Amino acid sequence: MHLTLVGLSHKTAPIEIREKLTFPAHRQADALSLLCSSEWVAEAVILSTCNRTEIYAVTIGEDTGVDAVIDFMAEYHDLDRHELVRYLYITRGEAVVKHLFRVVSSLDSMVIGEAQILGQTKEAYEHSLESGTSGRAFNRLFRQSFEVGKRVRTETDIGENAVSISYAAVELARKVFDSLEGRTILVLGAGKMSELTAKHLMCNGVKAVLVANRTYERAVELAERFEGEAIRYDDLFARMAEVDIVISSTAAQHYVITRDAVAATLKSRGGRSLFLIDIAVPRDIEPTVNELGNVFLYDIDDLNGVVESNLDERMREARRAEVIIDEEIASFLDWLESLEVVPTIAAIRGKAEVIRSAELEKALKRLGGLSDKERQTVEALSCAIVSKMLHGPTARLKQAAGTKDGFTVVETARHLYGLEEAEARHGHGVFRNLLNLRAKELTDDKCKEMGDSVGC
Repeated sequence: MHLTLVGLSHKTAPIEIREKLTFPAHRQADALSLLCSSEWVAEAVILSTCNRTEIYAVTIGEDTGVDAVIDFMAEYHDLDRHELVRYLYITRGEAVVKHLFRVVSSLDSMVIGEAQILGQTKEAYEHSLESGTSGRAFNRLFRQSFEVGKRVRTETDIGENAVSISYAAVELARKVFDSLEGRTILVLGAGKMSELTAKHLMCNGVKAVLVANRTYERAVELAERFEGEAIRYDDLFARMAEVDIVISSTAAQHYVITRDAVAATLKSRGGRSLFLIDIAVPRDIEPTVNELGNVFLYDIDDLNGVVESNLDERMREARRAEVIIDEEIASFLDWLESLEVVPTIAAIRGKAEVIRSAELEKALKRLGGLSDKERQTVEALSCAIVSKMLHGPTARLKQAAGTKDGFTVVETARHLYGLEEAEARHGHGVFRNLLNLRAKELTDDKCKEMGDSVGC
């Protein structure tokens, strides 16, 4: 059984390729069912966002499993396989775990620290659960990944600093005003950037929105989105007296807000601070406006400076997040290794040897006075019984290891022999080391040799 990832993202493929390979929510059940109908795919989760499409799979064969996933992607979307492969990245084993943990921690996002990807990954996993394509391995892997995402958010400040122009404007506004609650903003121009900035300010407590535009109908249209008020362009400076924040983003080739006009407005403001955000290129607001008392002007370069500074801070927090991820990877791989057939067989034999040794000591004490030869005969008998009792189950475990249900069979064996309960009591590493030590003390060859000596 192999952990496999095949995907593409904003780092490897342009938008015209990414949009051809999406798996919207209403198609996930069909896609997952079709993918897992392959004899080479045991479990699958499809993560599909505007910036990435990734298929996580538990596959039977390493290379054949990868081929099965790529074939599915190409056939499902009717794409040329050879053309598609140019944009794909393929990851196996431990690297799959690390990639997923970095994805949910937003370390692989276009904007490091963004919070949306964790929810998107949870939705992808829920689709897999509903479709019955997530089994023991992925249930553990994805649930642990969500805990990783929470740890990174809780133990680092990776999402605390604004890294977009619109969020940077909010951050600067907070520095000018103690609180944005109850503030009024004036939006000059009806562009997407000014609209987005206004939305972020509204989400942070701004009460009312005024909108001015040379085309009054456009002002009305934008104002309706904020349940605000459209004002005539000629009334711009008269109404500016009542606002706290001005966002300007027009297509004008000259200053539309001048120092003299703002100075005149200040006379009727009663000394209240005025915060102006100029996100137009060319600029809308005369730079010398910033020289007026209680006026704070920031242009696009100022906002970019905030973004760059905050990106540097997020990168420092990202390094802290990587340490958390490494810890969680070790934890998952430790668990995954316990599900592999060889460690499980060793643990079963080790536990059987612990029991055999303890019961043998009790029996020898009760018998008493046995010669060395007699003691060896009794020990060989107990060893041979254990060996022959375990031979069939361990042989079938080895056969199951390469099948589609291998993880389930191994996990059932671990449950039947109580290995997980013992690990919970003693600690996973301590218990495994103990069993491995006892298993080595009495190997199959030695058991067979001793059993043959008494005719078992």
